[in-house]
Amino acid sequence: MNYEKNGVSIKKAETWNKLISKKAKDTYTEGVVSGIGGFGGLFRLDTSIYKKPILVSGTDGVGSKLKIAFHYGDCYTVGKDLVAMNVNDILTVGAKPLFFLDYLAINSLENYLLESFINGVVDACVESGCALIGGETAQLPDFYKPTEFDAAGTAVGVVEEDDIINGKDVVESDTIIGIASSGIHSNGFTLVRKVLKWEEDPQLQKTLLTPTKIYVKTILNVLQEYRNVKAMAHITGGGLRNNILRVLPPHLDIDIQRNSWEIPQIFKLIQEKGKIQEDEMFEVFNMGIGFALIVPKQDSKKVIRLLEENGEKAWEIGRITRKDA
Repeated sequence: MNYEKNGVSIKKAETWNKLISKKAKDTYTEGVVSGIGGFGGLFRLDTSIYKKPILVSGTDGVGSKLKIAFHYGDCYTVGKDLVAMNVNDILTVGAKPLFFLDYLAINSLENYLLESFINGVVDACVESGCALIGGETAQLPDFYKPTEFDAAGTAVGVVEEDDIINGKDVVESDTIIGIASSGIHSNGFTLVRKVLKWEEDPQLQKTLLTPTKIYVKTILNVLQEYRNVKAMAHITGGGLRNNILRVLPPHLDIDIQRNSWEIPQIFKLIQEKGKIQEDEMFEVFNMGIGFALIVPKQDSKKVIRLLEENGEKAWEIGRITRKDA
């Protein structure tokens, strides 16, 4: 008996770690002190540009969207999803992503999909401006099929304490601005896989595997130009209502105007094929809105213009109301 014969290869793990270390160097920023290879990645925070820096962290995975990626043999896209889901989360408080850690649980390092997945992670880190400085790849042959794996990630960012966006100043009549999603993103795929015969349509394959949009550069650019964003929400599982309510004071509610933006066709197809109620669709999916900002009503058009100047589609999609007593 030995480890190798039972499905865990230390030699292949060493080769894999060298490959990831080489790819990760493309993501390194000035703050990286040491990256992949040690027991912990080291990052130097530039305290000269922050008076009271607050670190912000978030952890998330890709979910059952991986199943579709495995079927089509395309895991580059879900590698991007993994980073996007995390950096978009910490962005909601105004944090700039600093570094990223990933965790892969696999059957074997012979899985040909792994390298494309890591390529997606690396490219998304570059797009987000954060460094891939560590992680873990666990060989678990008894847990996973040979062509499958699971993945999770953690993003760490920084925000000036006085610039934290936490929703405390939101008031009744403020406006909700929605920014277009790139599609389904990474939520609701347990339902999608039950409803759609996705293996039959190449165009549908492309739509389903479109990665989660990364909003980091757009939002950070907007925050430099406009300082009165009161709250932000990443629209993930739970849809618009549940995610926006997470960032509001408890006495406030929202009124979403569902006809105020163009809902992508993929959501209409899912609803039709699955005979799903509209309220259920809005609770499960982002319905074409991937990120939301709350601003004073009088500033709404200005903020939308800034978003459009950064290449985004954005709309006034609702307003803040007071909860009924």
